[in-house]
Amino acid sequence: MSMTASGSDTQPRRTLNGIPEIRSFFRTNQQPIYFVGPTAFNLLGIDRWVRNFQYVVYYDSWDGAHPRVFAPKNQPYVEFESSEQINNYLLRDPEVREHLERRGGTPMIAMVFFDEETEEICRELGYELILPSDELRRRLDSKIVTTQLGNEAGAPSVPNILGTASTYQALTELSTGNGLGTDLVVQTPYGDSGKTTFFIKDEEDWNKHEKYIVGEQLKVMKRIDNKAAAVEACITRHGTIVGPFMTDLTGYPELTPYKGGWCGNDLFPEALTTKQRATAIGHVRRLGDRLAKEGYKGFLEIDVLVDLGTDEVYLGELNPRISGASSMTNVTAGAYADVPLFLFHLLEFMDVDYMVDVEEINERWRELAAVDVWAQLIMKEPDDSVERILAAPRTGTWTLEDDGSLKFAGVTNDWHDVTHEDEAFFLRVYAAGDFRFKGADLGILVTKGRMQTADGLTKACRNYIDGIRAHYQSEAVDPTPNLAPIAYVK
Repeated sequence: MSMTASGSDTQPRRTLNGIPEIRSFFRTNQQPIYFVGPTAFNLLGIDRWVRNFQYVVYYDSWDGAHPRVFAPKNQPYVEFESSEQINNYLLRDPEVREHLERRGGTPMIAMVFFDEETEEICRELGYELILPSDELRRRLDSKIVTTQLGNEAGAPSVPNILGTASTYQALTELSTGNGLGTDLVVQTPYGDSGKTTFFIKDEEDWNKHEKYIVGEQLKVMKRIDNKAAAVEACITRHGTIVGPFMTDLTGYPELTPYKGGWCGNDLFPEALTTKQRATAIGHVRRLGDRLAKEGYKGFLEIDVLVDLGTDEVYLGELNPRISGASSMTNVTAGAYADVPLFLFHLLEFMDVDYMVDVEEINERWRELAAVDVWAQLIMKEPDDSVERILAAPRTGTWTLEDDGSLKFAGVTNDWHDVTHEDEAFFLRVYAAGDFRFKGADLGILVTKGRMQTADGLTKACRNYIDGIRAHYQSEAVDPTPNLAPIAYVK
């Protein structure tokens, strides 16, 4: 048994045996834990499971009404260019520092995006950043490194070749020389959803994307007719625990201005067949075990691709972080049967030993996936104009009326109590006084019904989109400010 020092005595570390003791441990937790981010979206609802868990945010979607959400009142105008900048701003903010000091203890800090500056701030202030190092995360975030590690682990990618190309001819020589043909998907190592993947089947396509490709290390893939699924997992000392698979919503112009950009997820039993699910779980676990050898532990998100022509399942992208899919992962039947997946992440960074049967958990969660249905829409502003928001829909529960309109039902803290597809939780991001502009994050809507079928967006989905947008009022501004979307990528 591991030992830890306490004063002059050596005391045995506490060991939690199984899920009931883990659940009880978090229900009585004394350690202050914080999620820091632009909004509380990614881990909203974890406070139901973990005592002393709070959210420190820049955009307070509840305007002070959520008892676990803290936002500094003094917010001078700052032109943020990334979520990392927002998080670092929050950590240094005097009101935030006073709030954390007042609550006592050594704050544990979780977030989606961070950098070396974040790590330095936490060291200065005596906070514990409960995430793998920025250096390790950045290395593993490369699509090239993911491919290499996946191959080593026995989790193959879509047929590909790694290399460089400075001309279209060089690209086709690289691809045809490796049996990939000329209808290609080309990826660069780093970038946000929809901004780093290029579809190239002729020289015209190459000319369109050349400036993003030349000089980069490339993953050149054979283009396949595929279905994509996303899954979150947690690498623990006992093995990799795999969450539920969900399909992506991508590129819908009603939701995002970015071609191929992520704009939501559907979680439902038929997301993968039984055989595909088993293969995908195997790929994720093998990759997770390989990443553990690199020193990685805790939460991550992985995309898998199913070739609809051959039924082969391939490893897609790796996002070594809490992700935009966490909202549904932590509210599924598996989470309520045991504990949310994120709690295993916390256990890896807390001063406690624990024992669980990873094989049993993975099998139970696989079976429970046959009964779960959830969906979320990530709603960005698709239009080019820049306008100041005069009124915005409130955060809380909304209901679809018989005529397709959307009616506000009341303020709620999260979506855990949503029970059917005619009821949804909307989390507002930008509020009155903020700007709506191309790519701006308006909000996130979570419900219990499917938002996408093989024919595209469902009728209910379109009603939700139209209903939320109908509750925005805005006016044109002149001169136009320089604005950039920052809040959410997958």
